[in-house]
Amino acid sequence: MITRRVPIVVALLCATITGCATATAVPERLATVAPHAAPDIPVADVQAHLAELSRIADENGGNRAHGQPGYRAGLDYLKGRLDAAGYTTALQEFTIGGATGYNLIADWPGGDENATVMFGGHADSVSAGPGINDNGSGSAGLLEVALTVAEQNLRPAKHLRFAWWGAEELGLVGSTEYVESLPDAELAKIAGYVNFDMIGSPNPGYFVYASGSQPPGSEAIEKVLADHFAAIGVQTEPVEVGGRSDHAAFARAGVPTGGVFTGAEETKSGEQAAKWGGTAGEAFDPCYHRACDTLDNIDTTALDRNSDAIANAVWTLTG
Repeated sequence: MITRRVPIVVALLCATITGCATATAVPERLATVAPHAAPDIPVADVQAHLAELSRIADENGGNRAHGQPGYRAGLDYLKGRLDAAGYTTALQEFTIGGATGYNLIADWPGGDENATVMFGGHADSVSAGPGINDNGSGSAGLLEVALTVAEQNLRPAKHLRFAWWGAEELGLVGSTEYVESLPDAELAKIAGYVNFDMIGSPNPGYFVYASGSQPPGSEAIEKVLADHFAAIGVQTEPVEVGGRSDHAAFARAGVPTGGVFTGAEETKSGEQAAKWGGTAGEAFDPCYHRACDTLDNIDTTALDRNSDAIANAVWTLTG
């Protein structure tokens, strides 16, 4: 997640939908259905991907930053697993800072391409460290959910597309390049985009992107994500992420967006510690953008819950 301070919490989101205001009308192509046996994602499998990303960083100068060998090596690992699982993958190239960057796009066959739902997060780290929470966590969770889609031979009604973005840490470059390169007719096919950036912070919060300032239809995504946590007894808070992560380019283009987030450099309050556990008065991620963002910088419970949230969103939003 790029460095840009924003107000982290605006209000408590209902722990359940009981008593909440009814959402406004949702565009039909993003209308949700009850999840059909959305699978439990084994957190050990997500951790195995993180271990591989950590190894790749260690062998390539200690990071997976744009323009550095660790970034492309990490992306090749993701691509290799997706190719073997039956995805159609593509690398989109762009240039910034005199170096070539890459987005990885993975399409699951089938589904209505006029109602494509995308799930993504950035694959790069900062140069200071391996970026295991930021954003190895989101990258690994997305990969394991994508592999589970293949294992279960999911046949969604809508077309399913995963994405791993490059050069997010330099200003959302990869996702912006992707959105701005799409012809209008292709952009119009994207029914929604859901972002997963930092889902395993060591002193975690449970934040869901607030839909109020996002394009119409975003409330459907917010509700699906919040309902997942309510169902497992975890309260959430809405967060105004603004232009801080890769959903921003989609939102500017009018695409409904949403996402989850476990917190970065902001400080956990006493009320939040009482609700979620952890330590009040300390950052959600004390190793944010630092060399200590390693495998030891992950809360396993948060990683597990949020990986399951990705799966629930995929199974629900794609019909």
